Amino acid sequence: MTVGRGLLDAQSARFASLDPMLPAMVEPPDGDVLTAALPDGTRVAGVLHRQVYERTSLHRLWSATEVWELTPLLGAAGGRGMDALLRSWRRTMDRVGGNEPDSSCVVTWPSRDTEATKAFLDHGMVPLSTIAIRRAVGEGAGGPPPTLRIRRATPKDLDAVLQLALAELHYSSLVGSTVARPEAVVLKRRTLGDRLASGSPTWLAERDGIAVALAECAVVASEPGNWTSTRLRHGRWGYVNCLSVLPGARGTGIGQQLMAFAHRELHRLGTVGTYLYYNPPNPLSSVFWPRQGYRPLWTVWEVRPAFALR
Repeated sequence: MTVGRGLLDAQSARFASLDPMLPAMVEPPDGDVLTAALPDGTRVAGVLHRQVYERTSLHRLWSATEVWELTPLLGAAGGRGMDALLRSWRRTMDRVGGNEPDSSCVVTWPSRDTEATKAFLDHGMVPLSTIAIRRAVGEGAGGPPPTLRIRRATPKDLDAVLQLALAELHYSSLVGSTVARPEAVVLKRRTLGDRLASGSPTWLAERDGIAVALAECAVVASEPGNWTSTRLRHGRWGYVNCLSVLPGARGTGIGQQLMAFAHRELHRLGTVGTYLYYNPPNPLSSVFWPRQGYRPLWTVWEVRPAFALR
């Protein structure tokens, strides 16, 4: 879809005024075009994309199987424009008959746009996930205490890494968008095995020779034309995919020590900062990550099932 330059430029300017860390706007992906009009004649638009994930897709561990994702194009209309567009979306869902139980409606929107918050809540959406960032500034040398050993994970550590990843998956399924599906063990084992084999930056924290915490990370480039550039300013970023501490070791500072180590290592690899997803309803993550220097950039608003959109 080719969007009117005026609408896109106005939204870009608004985003820049809200948060200087937001990337420049790009044209939305292909999809069905929605439009709406405000009482004063202002028009807004959006692109609706439907995605159905296969049973063997890793995406189904943090997503509904059928996802209806909207990319709003509000120009400078703010909260009033979002409300009008969500009303149009509701009418569209009535027309297309989106009645799959394992489904969701999703919008990813700048966290600092508080004008839009009321519109999302009024239409039944909740902030299930946040994309948060941390700038790499003056990472100290430091190191873990003598009782804690932090080392790079290898393919031989797959069983320990899998155990820790599944512990995080189970907890997140209680407090966020993660779904504990029957295929989880097979999917996680395959994916983690591939990442360890490729040397993806993954660290284990050991106490008395036992792996008690995992930091599974990656290095991602945000550059013109790729998906990451729609969420992050251009540059080389560290991505924290999973931090997991075994239940019996939580609250002892191990997570903080492991992440301090991971931040230093990712900075050494030339990253400008790090980013991650966390769930605001998670009583651990919502406290832990801000203490490590992360702050929200984007909020993923969601309603499940899709036909619950109001």
